[in-house]
Amino acid sequence: MNPYIMSILMCNLALGVIITAASYHWFLAWVGLELNTLAIIPILAKHHHPRATEAATKYFIIQATASSIILFSSIINAWYTGTWDITQLTTQPAPTMLLIALAMKLGLAPMHFWLPEVMQGTDTTTAFIVATWQKLPP
Repeated sequence: MNPYIMSILMCNLALGVIITAASYHWFLAWVGLELNTLAIIPILAKHHHPRATEAATKYFIIQATASSIILFSSIINAWYTGTWDITQLTTQPAPTMLLIALAMKLGLAPMHFWLPEVMQGTDTTTAFIVATWQKLPP
């Protein structure tokens, strides 16, 4: 992969973490998580091997599902509370759905079955990024 493209993707990974950590609005937190996901997909698939493509596809599907659950949770919370503030998580369905989505994104049990398969399809450096840096925003 071109070093310039790789450096842009790494900067986007850092920017996604910063946006997510600094946000007080549900939409900005989601944007940071999505920026992080979209930056890691080309890094996962940079080796032209079927295992790398499979790992990138599995990672994308799981992360997209978890992101849609986060959006749905934030919409339910905004419907009941009238605000998009992250600190106003008071209604019962929203925190439960958010917990499920974050468990999917982090690879926590019982939603951890995707993580070993993604790790097996990547090289050591990429697996290290997925196992550490990608876990910071959620």
